[in-house]
Parts: sequence; structure tokens; C-alpha cells
Amino acid sequence: MQRTLAKIQPKLRLVDDEVRFIASWLQNPLKVGAVSPSGRALASAIAAEVDPAVPGPVVELGPGTGPVTEALVARGISPERLVLVEYDPEFCTLLRRRFPGATVVQGDAYTLAVTLAGVVKEPLSAVVSCLPLLTRPLSVRMRLLAAAMRLLRPGAPYVQFTYAMTAPIPSRRYRITSSPRIWKNIPPARVWIYRAD
Repeated sequence: MQRTLAKIQPKLRLVDDEVRFIASWLQNPLKVGAVSPSGRALASAIAAEVDPAVPGPVVELGPGTGPVTEALVARGISPERLVLVEYDPEFCTLLRRRFPGATVVQGDAYTLAVTLAGVVKEPLSAVVSCLPLLTRPLSVRMRLLAAAMRLLRPGAPYVQFTYAMTAPIPSRRYRITSSPRIWKNIPPARVWIYRAD
């Protein structure tokens, strides 16, 4: 009986997360940007870009229900190093329950310096973004990237995923690399990594 419950509980959680995500998307599609949480393959590809050996906090923007957060923890990032910036108050409550060691900040990632004022006191080892960037004007996206880069330690990555075929923030100022298309995600996505030269 216990084995059966252990198999059923993760599946029920996935269904519950899908329902929460769809409800949030229906209320405000431009803020949520996706109708379902990131799949396991995408979450793992994002987390793979973060080096657990590099010291400092890891900031995740728009963690939603936490699939990428979970992948970061599985990658070896201690929850105590995680700073989760989430706009939706219900998702914040959920994240605090699921990742009790993490710092959850309810706020606007697009005003990153203000949102993280007093929260982050040392250079970041990575910024991981699950924000729906393409719903925002290019100028807003560029400001977000510049703000994140100012908080990162030299050479540390800003990691962003998108469903689009091209980089969500075109830039000659930063070195940009990308993952292959992740076909196991619905819809297929790509991970983009930005670093200061």
C-alpha cells in the first residue's frame, strides 16, 4: 500500500501543478507565459548550466511551481543558496512549503535591483530565468539582463529558456550560447546562456 502511494503522490502533484499553472495563466497569460510547468528534460538542461562548485547565491526568476528549482537541488545546489523571485503570491506559498530552506521573494523580477535589495549580499553564482521574456518589449528584456549581469560574479551565467528559435535577448555585449532544441518538453524549448566577456 505504501509503495502504491509513493508512486501515486508524484503523479498527483504533477496534475495539481498543471491545474495551478493553467488557472494562473487564464487569469494573466502575459505574466505566466506558459500553460504548463517546465518539463523534466528542460528543467534538467537549465540546471546543468549552473555549477554547484561556484560560490554564491543562485537566483531563479519566475520559478512558478518549482520544477527548475527541484532540478537545481538535484544538481547539488543547496536550497539555502536559492533565492526564488516569484510574482504570484500562491506560487510563493507553494514554493515556501516545497523548499523550506530557500529564500522566496514575492516581487517583480523586471525590477531586479529593487526586488533583491537587502536580500542578496554577495555576487551571484548564477541567475536562472523562467520568465516569459518574449511577452515584454526588447528594451525591458535588455534592462533585466543588464541588471542581472551587475549582480553576477565575473563569468557567471544568466540562463534563460524560450520556446522561440532565436535568442530572447539579442546582444553584442555578452557572449551567448544555446542548448540544442529540447524536443521532450511541451512545447519544445531551447536554453540560452549569457556571460559577460
